[in-house]
Amino acid sequence: ALAAANLLSPLPLCFALGALATLTRSDLRFPEPLYAGLSIYLMLSIGLRGGVELGEARLSEVALPALAALAIGLCIPLWTYALLRRLGGFSIADAAALAAHYGSVSAVTFVAVLAYMEATGTRTEGFMPALLALMEAPAVMIGVGLAKLLGAGEGDMRGALREVVTGKSVLLLAGGLLIGLLTGAQGYAKVKPFFTDLYNGALCLFLLELGMIAAGRLRDFRAVGAFLGAFAIVMPVLHGALGAALGLAAGLSIGGATTLAALAASASYIAAPAAVRLAIPQANPGLYLTAALAITFPFNLTLGIPLYRAMALTFKNWGIGG
Repeated sequence: ALAAANLLSPLPLCFALGALATLTRSDLRFPEPLYAGLSIYLMLSIGLRGGVELGEARLSEVALPALAALAIGLCIPLWTYALLRRLGGFSIADAAALAAHYGSVSAVTFVAVLAYMEATGTRTEGFMPALLALMEAPAVMIGVGLAKLLGAGEGDMRGALREVVTGKSVLLLAGGLLIGLLTGAQGYAKVKPFFTDLYNGALCLFLLELGMIAAGRLRDFRAVGAFLGAFAIVMPVLHGALGAALGLAAGLSIGGATTLAALAASASYIAAPAAVRLAIPQANPGLYLTAALAITFPFNLTLGIPLYRAMALTFKNWGIGG
């Protein structure tokens, strides 16, 4: 029932409408400035609200979840790289690029899981945007580092790391967190009508565009092959289970553990591609972009998020997290 409720809510339906527009070769197009503006609005909104909540949280509430999130971000690219090299037979460059993408996180998946938690009436800790900001960069740095250490990083490593740290998603999230932390609830109240009341409508437009982008990559399925196609679904499920278990063990609620699970299961297709293009130019974009954007992202948006919530509930019933 929850899965059906998620699939029949405006957010995934807008995503599906975008995909339909591309598949039917509609003339529907998003102006690039509008798409860029929506992404800036969403990231800053998440950061501001997270900063306000972070200011009201106790350090003891944040410390363990932050450590769990950091551990996930550091470990996933390492075993992902090893798996792709040994079982998948991928080159050093392609394995490192994919490890960077799957170790990092998708801010849009984070937006979607927050919307799902709200739709299902599930409480989520307000400091979760801080965990998102914490998880985005380390995996990309590890993937780039692996490529360089193993002889496949021939591009601009320093520029790639700078791209990650100063990229718009990290900058807006971290900046928004700081602004929300400094101004508090009283300061945020002055801009709340813009950043809260209009949020879901802006998100619908954003997902409409993402549906068109994802459907446009469907033709690349043949390029990824059966192994990577399976990897792009199986690994997110395993990573989601890990995130849910660690989240509960770190003291997060069901909503918080589900959100951490969705982050662990997601794959970056904004920050990571920009860095990988600079640092590992010989890696094949048809592999990492198609796997992350055309397979993992739609799976998480439609089926994954309800699955991770079910995992969190099951683990809670098993006694994880008390």
